[in-house]
Amino acid sequence: MPWHRRTREIGIRMALGERCPATSLPLVIRQGALQTAFAVFVGNMPLCLLIGRVLASALFGISPADPIVLAHPISILAASALIACYLPARKATRVNPTEALRAE
Repeated sequence: MPWHRRTREIGIRMALGERCPATSLPLVIRQGALQTAFAVFVGNMPLCLLIGRVLASALFGISPADPIVLAHPISILAASALIACYLPARKATRVNPTEALRAE
């Protein structure tokens, strides 16, 4: 969901009495983390295994399904996705609730 839609949602939460905007931040990050986990295990993992088998002749002394080798692209993807969720969510929590409700 784009960050501006979440800004309106967070603005409504704050207008209804949510005291600390930081309580909305985990909701947004949790949704992004679930989508990231799904993308990693359904999309990235099989693709890494397939590419590893194709490039097996170029891998010297490393198995194409080596967990340490597979962990690097997965960790980079997960870290970048979580940062991409955190930055807009933090921006959305810092907006004044009245401005968030007026903007549309």
